[in-house]
Amino acid sequence: MFDDGISRSLRGLVAAVAVAAATLVPALAQAQGKEQYFGIPSYRVGPFAAGGTGFFGGIIDYLQYVNMKEGGVNGVQMVWAECETEYNAARGVECYQRLLKKGDLQMHIFEPLATPIAYGVLNRVDDDKVVLTQYGYGRSDAADGRVFPWVFSTMTSYWSQASAILNWISTKEGGIDKMKGKKIAHLHLDSAFGREPLPVLRRLAKDWGFELIEIPVAAPGIEQQAQWLRIRQERADWVISWGFGAGMNSTAINSAARINFPREKMVGVWWAGSEEDVLPAGDAAKGYFAAANVPSGKQFPLVQDIEKVVYGAGKGNLSDPKRIGNIYWNRGVTAGIFWVEAVRNGQRIANKRGQMLNGDEMRLGFEALNLTPARLKELGIEGMLPSFKLSCADHEGAGVVKIIQWDGAKWNSVTPDWVSSDRKMIREMVEESAAKYAAEQKITPRKC
Repeated sequence: MFDDGISRSLRGLVAAVAVAAATLVPALAQAQGKEQYFGIPSYRVGPFAAGGTGFFGGIIDYLQYVNMKEGGVNGVQMVWAECETEYNAARGVECYQRLLKKGDLQMHIFEPLATPIAYGVLNRVDDDKVVLTQYGYGRSDAADGRVFPWVFSTMTSYWSQASAILNWISTKEGGIDKMKGKKIAHLHLDSAFGREPLPVLRRLAKDWGFELIEIPVAAPGIEQQAQWLRIRQERADWVISWGFGAGMNSTAINSAARINFPREKMVGVWWAGSEEDVLPAGDAAKGYFAAANVPSGKQFPLVQDIEKVVYGAGKGNLSDPKRIGNIYWNRGVTAGIFWVEAVRNGQRIANKRGQMLNGDEMRLGFEALNLTPARLKELGIEGMLPSFKLSCADHEGAGVVKIIQWDGAKWNSVTPDWVSSDRKMIREMVEESAAKYAAEQKITPRKC
């Protein structure tokens, strides 16, 4: 792997310097031998840094672990370089271009963890043969792999998450029939990220008979006084908090407390459901719910082994090892698992054991992801992810969430089983939206 020392030295730099330097770590001219290269468009500065440092730190720690524990994938080392995006669409596109090729190496997976950046590179990845993974975010209709062959809505899309959250809320209200007449506020960052679930929320409002109150918040989301005044005036029954960044999310929780809105009636998107989101709110966060695609905790054998192997050798990416097991880091580790499993699959499918994969082979490897219960146990992550598989046509997979609740010190799962979205409805919406996109872009869907 490449030493990430330069990356660490840049964490404290101001944004302008970080971007000017492109935050590329390290020089890849020294790369040689059997190596699979990954470009990592991270964000370690700015209002969303808590998510970026945890998530991308988890990815890097898992790639490091595979190299140290297994010698790579069949002898192929995982190597990487980072570029600082600050969760900014323009800088994300710039990082995509900078990371794409390094000497003889080419990036074949791009995971920006940012819906605006994902939209910004959507029309580039096909020609460049780069898999855009969108782990739990991004364009939801990319679940249709026939129209979006290089784009994925890995595991659970925003549309599926919104559906699953409402399914869970309906159980708290006594059933879907009891949702009629309820008022549900969608408090969201005013961005592509915040608006992405609206098609599902609007459809279910119509089908179930509840009133949807759409309340945008300007980035970075710190000013919410007017929004919570409206929530109080509207007498909302539930608030779905679709925020990102510890500042926005803790502000939402504290604002709810100030107007005496019960935290037990708030459900955050999974980007509003990390330790970093609730700790700044103190006691005000007690009782707050959130959706999760990965639970927190160090009880998983893989997490314990990464701590032993990688951090025990002083090669961990987190500046604060106490964050090991936190939700953002656990999520990053599972993202790294997807990448490495795709490499394993691609080598097998292409009959290139111990060799570097090209873009087509990486995509085939990703579409062949099949995390069975047995494979999850073998990886040491049983209970950390649901069992799911992808295919040529299905670029999403599971479509499920867990609901977690903050008790003031830690997250606890209140749904032992994964909560499913309305899979039939979501797939119909995905195919309808993807077909419309294909017609607009003059795309001939591939046959699967």
